[in-house]
Amino acid sequence: MKDLLDKKIKDSETSIFKAIFPNSTNHYETLFGGAALAMMDEVAFITATRFSRKKVVTVSSDKVDFKKPIPEGTLVELKGKVAYVGNTSLKVRVTIFIEQMYLEHREKAIEGEFTFVAIDDNKNPAPIFE
Repeated sequence: MKDLLDKKIKDSETSIFKAIFPNSTNHYETLFGGAALAMMDEVAFITATRFSRKKVVTVSSDKVDFKKPIPEGTLVELKGKVAYVGNTSLKVRVTIFIEQMYLEHREKAIEGEFTFVAIDDNKNPAPIFE
């Protein structure tokens, strides 16, 4: 079972790149925190869905650490990976890396975890595995 779980976790890892444009930045010309959280939740949702192949909903976000501001005019990579699997829930760790567009420089900017619950057609909690 552990081998199958490890394979499902690896196969569901998700990576998305985005460019940071002025319409998503604040008066300091850095990415709004709320915009970062929305992108992270989307990547976490995709990861959770790819892992479980079930309908899932976000139930919480845990300790999101904003380590570096994300400047306008940079690229970001959002990486999602399943960190925990329960009976009806799972946690996805999402990390955002900043990449300069015209330099070979990359650094971790934000990291956090999102918890999802699988639901059935009546929106009740459902098993992750059946």
